[in-house]
Amino acid sequence: MDTKATISKEVKVLYDEGAKLVKALQDQDKKLNFPYEYQNWYTKSLRVVEILAPDRYAEFKSYYEIDPKRKSLGYGTYVIQDFLKGVAPFSSQYKGFNTQTQTVQNTFNQLTLLHSLQERVDSVLANINTELLSELQDTELDTARKLAKISLRASGSLVGVVIENHLQKLAKNHGIKLRKKNPTISDLNDPLKNEGVFDTPTWRKITYLADIRNICSHKKDIEPTKDQINELIEGANWLIKNTS
Repeated sequence: MDTKATISKEVKVLYDEGAKLVKALQDQDKKLNFPYEYQNWYTKSLRVVEILAPDRYAEFKSYYEIDPKRKSLGYGTYVIQDFLKGVAPFSSQYKGFNTQTQTVQNTFNQLTLLHSLQERVDSVLANINTELLSELQDTELDTARKLAKISLRASGSLVGVVIENHLQKLAKNHGIKLRKKNPTISDLNDPLKNEGVFDTPTWRKITYLADIRNICSHKKDIEPTKDQINELIEGANWLIKNTS
């Protein structure tokens, strides 16, 4: 099972568990140990919301946690934590106030928020993958800088691989089909320009970087210079940060 399927399954399991909690509380099922079952569900769900929807995290918590700035207890301020503590507004002030009904509503609000996260799995994973790839590319370029002190050719060859991988990712993201199984920088550069992924100046810059890479990897009779390798490394860094 891939990562997306695993996360989607976890969200669904939590949703189903929460739905059972709400129904059991509505039906006043005496078999349900609500404080225990809810706390277990809330702890797991809170973590999922924090990861998949950090912008909804505070909202999710607000249905459970007592607002430290709360000035009164009643409709709109009663939360699940109150119910778990056995707290209720003064009956003289709020006649007919049903703590169980309010708790069902609060839990249901959390449940609907959790359900909405199914639509976020793809975008979150894409962001995570992008961040991880960016970190990996930065690490590889740092390695290339250090390697340049030992071997300019080896450093240039490594940067060439970084550029190729980045261009392949661009082609995949934009649905560009490639003829070759293992395309070079040049094989990738033209299709990406033709499809409007980047402009002509960027295409020329990549062409120049490909020429330096070819000196490092293929032209054994020509030695790359230190300036060329520095240009290759900084050019790759620019390309990664400015094309997507």
